[in-house]
Amino acid sequence: MEGQQQPGIQKSEETPVDNRRGGDVRTLLSPKTVGSTSGFMGVATITAGDWIAEHYHPYSEEFIYVVRGAITARLDGEPQQLEAGHALYVPPNVKHRLMNEGGEEAFIVFHLGPLAPRPDIGHVDTEERRPAEETASA
Repeated sequence: MEGQQQPGIQKSEETPVDNRRGGDVRTLLSPKTVGSTSGFMGVATITAGDWIAEHYHPYSEEFIYVVRGAITARLDGEPQQLEAGHALYVPPNVKHRLMNEGGEEAFIVFHLGPLAPRPDIGHVDTEERRPAEETASA
């Protein structure tokens, strides 16, 4: 089995948090964590009033599933309401911003694929976001 990919397991609570764009985003299964070659998967918690800044993926489709709570997904400027049990497909190059405009925490699962040729060109920010600590106190 030498050279063959092996299964990988990641625990959400042991995965580093990325909140540069808002929310509590954790990339669980990726080329870095498990050696995946076709995409990556993670989870995000978005507290009431918080959001994940607008961005797009030039090479990847994104699949989002709302596990708990509700979010508004702004897709190329058009709002779409998603509740627990809803799934969303975001094609490549569609700008999207995920907002929690409700009163309870939202929890989502996301998957992106295929991977960009290089990680630094796979995600394009179209909105600047102050760190979550500054936003919360503003």
